[in-house]
Amino acid sequence: MVQSQSLSTLTICGSVQDYSSWRNRVKFVKSPGLIGDRCVSCQFFSRSSSLRGHWKSVKQRNMVRVEARWPFHGGDQGLDPNSERSESANEDILIFFFQLDLATRVQCALNMEQYDIAQQLREKLTEVEEEAIRLQELKRGSSSKSEAQDKGISIIRLRADLQKAIDGEDYGLAAKLRDEISKLEAESLAVSAKALAFENAEYAFRLGQKLKHKAFGYRAVVCGMDPVCCESSSWMEAAGVEKLPRGSNQPFYQVLVDVRTHPDLLVAYVPEDNLLAPEKPDKERFDHPYISFLFYGADTAGDFIPIQQLREKYNKPRHEVPFDSKDED
Repeated sequence: MVQSQSLSTLTICGSVQDYSSWRNRVKFVKSPGLIGDRCVSCQFFSRSSSLRGHWKSVKQRNMVRVEARWPFHGGDQGLDPNSERSESANEDILIFFFQLDLATRVQCALNMEQYDIAQQLREKLTEVEEEAIRLQELKRGSSSKSEAQDKGISIIRLRADLQKAIDGEDYGLAAKLRDEISKLEAESLAVSAKALAFENAEYAFRLGQKLKHKAFGYRAVVCGMDPVCCESSSWMEAAGVEKLPRGSNQPFYQVLVDVRTHPDLLVAYVPEDNLLAPEKPDKERFDHPYISFLFYGADTAGDFIPIQQLREKYNKPRHEVPFDSKDED
């Protein structure tokens, strides 16, 4: 199967890897130029002298790309796909790869009755999974409910202090407390809205679906999704998010970009406003080094079928292509 072949290819050379060390190395992965026909993990993590010059050039190119933005003239968007480049989205996918690899190694060790090694790998997998959950909660506001509750308790206490200050005619303190309450109320409303957005998110597109970028024209495949923009304010400014019809309060998608058209752009973080589903099924060839790791293959409509772990990550059911009797004719 494609999945088993992909995971064996992803095997990390050597013994159990230290996650913190791996994560530091991931930060250097910003170009598809290091991904070829050999072991993907070796390509990601190699630090040999023969690649140092390439690493340096990759970092220099990406320092320039970070500054890339759309030059708005009369509301029109300039042609710069790198404005939606996302290192955090790429790192999120790489962490997911690492989890898949460790899970496969655990099963392999168990099959070979290497129980000590399996236990070490299982402990490392638990560590990585906990870190992945923490990053997801930080990114997606999964802890926003408890945060809003904490702020609500603080507001109640401050209001009690405010009443005491008013009763004691300490109006200077009362003014400060009133300002602090207003600030906390605004923050509480923001985190509550984010938590609600993740609970009631509605997406126009699905995992594995082939799409086209409205402004840049490249073909892309959805491999992740957020109900609102989870990037930094500086990234949103560089990408011109606030100039979009729905701004940052709309679904954003992690997409793989066809490397035949944009070989220097692996993963983009694209707002729903900028994506368009093709009118007819897209069955054309799609090239990307991550495809075989994240998807089983293509369905009859040309879209990709996400692996079970990816569907579980986003709590999405498997999409079934509607049956058309004309296909049998």
